[in-house]
Amino acid sequence: MSTETQGSRIPGFYDLSLEERLAELAQRGVLSAEELAALSGQAGLSPEQADHMIENAVGTYALPLGIALNFLVNGREVLVPMAVEEPSVVAGASFMAKLARAGGGFTARADRPEMIGQVQLLGVADLPAAQRKILDQKRQLLAEISELDPVLKRLEGGPRDLEVRLIEDSPIGAFLVVHLIYDVRDAMGANAVNTAVEHLAPHLETISGGKAHQRILSNLADRRLARAQCTISLSELAFGDYPAEEVRDGIIAAWAFAVVDPYRAATHNKGIMNGIDAVVITTGNDWRAIEAGAHAYAVRSGRYTSLSTWGQDTQGNLVGSLELPMAVGIVGGATQVHPAARACLKLMGVATAHELAEIIVSVGLAQNLAALRALATEGIQRGHMGLHAHQVAIAAGAQGEMIERLAAQIVAENAIRVDRARDILLEWQKKA
Repeated sequence: MSTETQGSRIPGFYDLSLEERLAELAQRGVLSAEELAALSGQAGLSPEQADHMIENAVGTYALPLGIALNFLVNGREVLVPMAVEEPSVVAGASFMAKLARAGGGFTARADRPEMIGQVQLLGVADLPAAQRKILDQKRQLLAEISELDPVLKRLEGGPRDLEVRLIEDSPIGAFLVVHLIYDVRDAMGANAVNTAVEHLAPHLETISGGKAHQRILSNLADRRLARAQCTISLSELAFGDYPAEEVRDGIIAAWAFAVVDPYRAATHNKGIMNGIDAVVITTGNDWRAIEAGAHAYAVRSGRYTSLSTWGQDTQGNLVGSLELPMAVGIVGGATQVHPAARACLKLMGVATAHELAEIIVSVGLAQNLAALRALATEGIQRGHMGLHAHQVAIAAGAQGEMIERLAAQIVAENAIRVDRARDILLEWQKKA
């Protein structure tokens, strides 16, 4: 039975043991036993496979892999895999997704998968004339690379446009930059774009009379944006001693701080990326490229600012949106080589890179809301440190059932520190 049929809400999932959670996923019939083994680390990426992926491999490195629940994206139920070491990320995203459901979940959309390849032309004698000549021959240049990738052509991808920028104010003087706009379909696209600009470079040299220097993809994929929005009903915002209006206004005020102050915006956007990176990693995509594109996009106005927007609608409900470049793929590279990446893509039920981008940006918005809600009310540390207590207990030397017991005590004492945890363990050992 599919995730969409059964839903992304699994009551009590947190309280299950690790084995019971895997059994719950198995019962849904979405993943095979082999795929579940890849998720659990029992049969994931082998050292032999790793040796073929990078240089000087000596093994593999694991991160905790969790499942974010409650996500409804464009009306579809989604279980979202997240690989992250930081406590509270999976819990925060899951809870915010639950709040968003009352308002219809997340509505998301992604642009066409167009990437930008750049060719830097140096030593051009007449820059404006060369710019005109290249643009005059745009059709021929695009035709030159239209047959370069037969698979992309069959899938109706390939070259779309050519732009020429004149860079006048640089440390080395003026030069030209040619942008190749390339539709990469369901791939992230780095290899396809780099191959295309390498092929284009000698033709541009002939036309311009200059020398093609750098020929490479840009990670500021601002033609490949993903957007998500959600409405959090006012009735969902109240909790404890915090009235709904106070929570809503506090979230908007916390966001406003990030809009005007780059010091706050850096941490604000980092919170968004906590959710985004965690999903990108599980799918074998390039999280460094996503990070670079996101932060470059955040400064597009000339000042580093918030990637998200928060406000209220006419009914007083909280409304949020998020927009950023999202160059992810479901084919090629580690997405096909890594067993756990393949299993994670299958778990989400994505059939296109568009769908994957829409899920990822929705998770980023949920994660942003989780951080803002905490900052606007009880503070970021309460929930975060409560979950961090388990890591502290392990670092102090606790094992098995002792981890939960020790974590509970240091939380109760409000002393979530390794030294105090070690003292408690010693006291218990003496009593024993």
